[in-house]
Amino acid sequence: MPAIAIIGAQWGDEGKGKATDLLGSRVDYVVKFNGGNNAGHTVVITQPDGSSEKYALHLLPSGILTPGCTPVIGNGVVVDLAVMFEELDALVARGVDVSRLQISANAHVIAEYNRALDKVTERFLGSRRIGTTGRGIGPTYADKMNRIGIRVQDLFDEKILTQKVEGVLELKNQVLTKIYNRRASTVEGTVEELLSYADRLRPMVSDTGLLLNQALDRGETVLLEAGQATLLDVDHGTYPFVTSSSATAGGACTGSGIPPTRLDRIIGIVKAYTTRVGEGPFPTELHDDAGEHLRKTGAEYGTTTGRPRRCGWYDAVIARYAARVNGVTDFVLTKLDVLTGLEQVPVCVAYDVDGTRHDEMPVNQSDFHHAVPIYEYLPGWWEDISQARTFEDLPANARAYVETVEAMSGARISAVGVGPSRDATVVRHDLV
Repeated sequence: MPAIAIIGAQWGDEGKGKATDLLGSRVDYVVKFNGGNNAGHTVVITQPDGSSEKYALHLLPSGILTPGCTPVIGNGVVVDLAVMFEELDALVARGVDVSRLQISANAHVIAEYNRALDKVTERFLGSRRIGTTGRGIGPTYADKMNRIGIRVQDLFDEKILTQKVEGVLELKNQVLTKIYNRRASTVEGTVEELLSYADRLRPMVSDTGLLLNQALDRGETVLLEAGQATLLDVDHGTYPFVTSSSATAGGACTGSGIPPTRLDRIIGIVKAYTTRVGEGPFPTELHDDAGEHLRKTGAEYGTTTGRPRRCGWYDAVIARYAARVNGVTDFVLTKLDVLTGLEQVPVCVAYDVDGTRHDEMPVNQSDFHHAVPIYEYLPGWWEDISQARTFEDLPANARAYVETVEAMSGARISAVGVGPSRDATVVRHDLV
């Protein structure tokens, strides 16, 4: 089997774990290829007795919950080791086998000074803040690009680690103390903290690029799972209100070591409406009772931060853009059930920018900030759809909604989420 990439097609929190669940036991490897613990997946597993268990994953790939699957943290990820081991321990306490986890030796490590700089910089920006989670993600990626970062493999050579920390703190402490009037980080304290994880970390570390390519050579299935989403991609998102890594299909290759010629299917995940966390433009955002209804009904609060998500109607312009940038072959439409009970369901089909209609994403930031959504209104439905398992089980208006947004979005909708549990999905086309 070739490699399959799962990509968020909006601003994140679309429910990417739903697509991973659909592939189930057919997946041999699940790879997180970008981001860090600044995003989260909520996975709900239904037990044989009908009860359900909820797992909130922040740094670990969702495949860690699938028996027999090898979860991989790729080279494109930045790793907070304290968070990772805390998350692993929590899963072990609930009886989850985490022994198969593999971590790239080339992944970068978040150090204490990265977290400190992230928080103080965001506070300093005030009204111009980006809306980061303050977990040190951006500063760690900046170090990577500046070639002063600390990688996982550095923890296994104390001399090299010390030299690197000494070099980076010569710069960071100047910024912390002289610009932000904060306490300096010490070389000894930083090295000691990082080395404290080395022994436990060592058995998990490998050349994951080689591991994954060998798996593909054997005919195994490799699933590449994005953190964040297309509109948060550092190159293709709503810059500067973006994350610091590549969350698109191109990032799946650079963040894993798998070449683009081995990607066979690109699955884009979209909600039946739209949400966003943090600052930045959001054309369909609702500031009224309708937005609060979506937030409450959809439980739209961040898995990692707990922050209430900004909510708005489905944006077909964004979906078309994501389909184009990523080469989406299939969409998975999640949370259709949240729209149940609405008399009408608006869908944004284009933007009005100062009297000019835009059917595609405006080319410049200012136009996107001033974009006013142009809506089409589709009839709603009142029937409970949470037990639907075939497309024919859905009410006529729900089917019409799916078919209409499919025609607008640039790729077929192959699956529809109708509830939070893993099996609450209508499959229209197989994803493998």
